[in-house]
Amino acid sequence: MTSRTDSAPATVSLRRILPPAVTGQEVVLVGVIAVLWVLLGIFTPSFLSPASVGPLLVNVAPVALIGIGMTFVIITGGIDVSVAGMAMVCAVVTARLLVSVEIPLIVALLVSVVIGGILGSVNGFLVAYARVHPIIITFGTWNLFLYIGYRTFNSSTVNGIPSTFDVFGKGAAGTTLGVPNAFAIVVALVAAAWWFLRYTRAGRNLFAIGGNAEAARLTGIAVRPRLVWVYVITGVMVGVAACVMLASGTSSLDQSVGNGKELEVIAAVVIGGTSIMGGRGSVVGTLLGALLVQTVSVGVIQLGWPSQLSRLFVGVFIIIAVGADILRERARRRSGRMS
Repeated sequence: MTSRTDSAPATVSLRRILPPAVTGQEVVLVGVIAVLWVLLGIFTPSFLSPASVGPLLVNVAPVALIGIGMTFVIITGGIDVSVAGMAMVCAVVTARLLVSVEIPLIVALLVSVVIGGILGSVNGFLVAYARVHPIIITFGTWNLFLYIGYRTFNSSTVNGIPSTFDVFGKGAAGTTLGVPNAFAIVVALVAAAWWFLRYTRAGRNLFAIGGNAEAARLTGIAVRPRLVWVYVITGVMVGVAACVMLASGTSSLDQSVGNGKELEVIAAVVIGGTSIMGGRGSVVGTLLGALLVQTVSVGVIQLGWPSQLSRLFVGVFIIIAVGADILRERARRRSGRMS
């Protein structure tokens, strides 16, 4: 008798914190992407060819990888606009090591990941302990990281990058059974992140922090350490994404690497259904959001339309997603008052 009474509030609380296993927004995104692929396949038959779909999925990978970490950050009520600067630093340092020392794949990947983790920890500690809004902190570190990246470039491109990262690239070396390795890695990491957020206490704590950080602290959740490591995770994901960016490019790297990635990532996360107000989010939705954003970009190019239209369409998707989030939040508050 007592156990039923004690378990009921925990069950109700868990349902309030966690999103459904499959959200309505994810279903809608799958439908929208399917419709777009069918239409693009009709009007530009080359769109559905392996030569087009393969590179599209590889280009989705960096956005989705960083998006995993960004989803964690936004679920906790934060944001990280410094990821483009982090990506530049990770990419240029790793590229210079590949050119000068010719380090093997695993070492190069570890270097990029460690650099990303260190930069992410800077953001994490400042956000957690400086008590300044994350957008201010990460805007400041974005400029700091860009400076470090530009100094590492030393006003020149990095040339002669070896084919170390081809396994993450667009060619035959980067494909297994017709599926790009970079995209397969993304799917595996998204599945792991989905499981972590849904079925571990540490993952559920992130939703609690985003819902009400003070209430989470009063229940015994160590809020600040968790805020630090979600930014570290974002940095680690940036490090992996930087390797994919190196693989997707040519043997030269210029200072435009990572440019605009923060906007693409935030767009993918928001379109995927993660609430910009914190407390709710889905890494599966983020992957679908990244796929939608890249589909729009490629579709606009293949249709011969002005490239600026892709930003217009993505902007419309963001407004619709944010509007739907606001309506859901109002409905949730009304139902809470009624109960």
